[in-house]
Amino acid sequence: MKFDLHTHHFRCGHADGNIRDYVEAGIAAGLQVIGISDHTPYFGEKEDQAFPRIAMGKSELVHYVDEVLQLKQEYEGKIDVLLGIESDYFPEHMPLYRSILSEYPFDYIIGSVHSVRGVSIFNKNRWKGLSEKEHIEVKEDYYRLIQDSARSGMFQILGHIDAMKGNYPPFSDIPATAVLDETLQIIAQCGVAIEINTSGKTKLSGGWYPSDAILERACHFGVDVTFGSDAHKPARVADELDTVAARLKDIGFTEWVYYKNKQRVSVPL
Repeated sequence: MKFDLHTHHFRCGHADGNIRDYVEAGIAAGLQVIGISDHTPYFGEKEDQAFPRIAMGKSELVHYVDEVLQLKQEYEGKIDVLLGIESDYFPEHMPLYRSILSEYPFDYIIGSVHSVRGVSIFNKNRWKGLSEKEHIEVKEDYYRLIQDSARSGMFQILGHIDAMKGNYPPFSDIPATAVLDETLQIIAQCGVAIEINTSGKTKLSGGWYPSDAILERACHFGVDVTFGSDAHKPARVADELDTVAARLKDIGFTEWVYYKNKQRVSVPL
């Protein structure tokens, strides 16, 4: 069975195409399951759409959900369309996010850390002038946020868990093995999956999130894995899916998972 759980569309302000385009792309790619998972609105901000080029407005959420549910019905028997969403993890706003997202019938929620110490993880300028000690502290802060997101109970999947390397490839070489292993153990204990996200190729780092080295550690600790292209244009749906499956087998995984009605579905590799 082939699936892709991480796709976006025009509402977030930085992706191309409508939801139907992604569903059709999934069919063309031979998928049996496609998850739609656009960015949550910034619920903690006063404005309806505080950051129009990052996430949909609050008033659009109900229309997003309705559209996905309509397409789920329309494409029944052709492809299983799942209602997902990618939620930022802002600890101070989690009660609000939890309350709002609980009102909708999501099949799964991807929890992603996109900001550390109030700065985007993709902002390469954040690293300028930092000492080696400060580099380590920032990386540890990033992984502690991921740990907290796993413990929150809100998410079935954690998104791109080494994406901080995206626009700063040296991130991978910052020594923080202890906190990374601790993070993977917590993820395994909490029963949350991590995604192999192939959108890293669109950033300076290239490759996937997470690295093979992290995937080897994840396999060792018994972490569930899933697949997400993180497509921001329909042409990237299912991008490198077969290659990822083969690599996971080589590493030692025997299955990966997806979620429907927030229930874990295991699929042999």
